[in-house]
Amino acid sequence: MKATIRKFVVLVEETRLEIGQAIDPPTRKAAALAVIENPFAGKFTEDLEGLMEIGAELGEVLGRKAVAALGVEPGAIESYGKAAIVGENGELEHAAAILHPRLGKPLRAAVEKGAALVPSAKKMGGMGTPLDVPLGHKDAAYVRSHFDAIEVRLGDAPRANEILVAVAVTDSGRPLPRVGGLTHAEAEGKDGLR
Repeated sequence: MKATIRKFVVLVEETRLEIGQAIDPPTRKAAALAVIENPFAGKFTEDLEGLMEIGAELGEVLGRKAVAALGVEPGAIESYGKAAIVGENGELEHAAAILHPRLGKPLRAAVEKGAALVPSAKKMGGMGTPLDVPLGHKDAAYVRSHFDAIEVRLGDAPRANEILVAVAVTDSGRPLPRVGGLTHAEAEGKDGLR
């Protein structure tokens, strides 16, 4: 692997009760995180190809880890998202280089299909900075019940010369969705919107 990885972290959130209402089956989200060395920390570099290659590797590894954490087949994943925090010696474009050009394709393979754009967020911050990973339906962006997020944070990351990269997936929408719109059952996934 091109990335120098300090650690992986995987977490699962399972909601069984919301405002006194039982959620059956529970809504579940999983996030897989990697804390990596930023090879371009502390200097301006025009060519960010190295981070783009790392993004492709992390899309595959983190996608597989997140799906495995839910213990479902890849096709059972309903939504996904990606995000990164760059430590203080990096720049926001380092997160963009990891997240945008190449991370999506292997993530889509890890969840089978993925016709819709992968929602993303990027920011700069130090150790313990919270990161909201946005979530959206993997095949149809108009499925409102899947507009969501999961917050992740690591007390020791990112350090000044690191990047924290996160991929999140779900096997359902929000608990108790009732704002209308296209449903998961109605989604066709042909154009990434409907």
